[in-house]
Amino acid sequence: MALPERGQELPVLRTEPVERIDLVRYAGASGDYNPIHTVESFAREAGLGDVIAHGMLSMAYVGRMLTDFMGDEAELEEFTVRFRAMVRPGDVLECHGQVTDVAAGQGAPVVKVQVRAVNQSGETVVKGSAQLRYAPID
Repeated sequence: MALPERGQELPVLRTEPVERIDLVRYAGASGDYNPIHTVESFAREAGLGDVIAHGMLSMAYVGRMLTDFMGDEAELEEFTVRFRAMVRPGDVLECHGQVTDVAAGQGAPVVKVQVRAVNQSGETVVKGSAQLRYAPID
């Protein structure tokens, strides 16, 4: 197993366009039935113009990028994000990550990663960090 190196870029995860059905599916999976995510008239009345994706759906895409990168080699110990902009139906997200630190953490290497997701206009919609703990080195 080769550990990631500081400065290493994670493979970019590019989503398909977010569809309204994705929002309905995510509402069912998460239990978040706030109508701003699924009912256009409600979202308009709330001043949003149209429905918006769940922030946690955007975070899930970033999480998929992380788990694709680490595979079975590590555990995701910490994962924190801030939601910077709304994601709307039709948006395509690109999830990016970069290793910022690699350290020996109590016998098992710890890798810190900065993450972000941007939409098709280059606007950052999610920004955060993660910590991955790799298997102990023998």
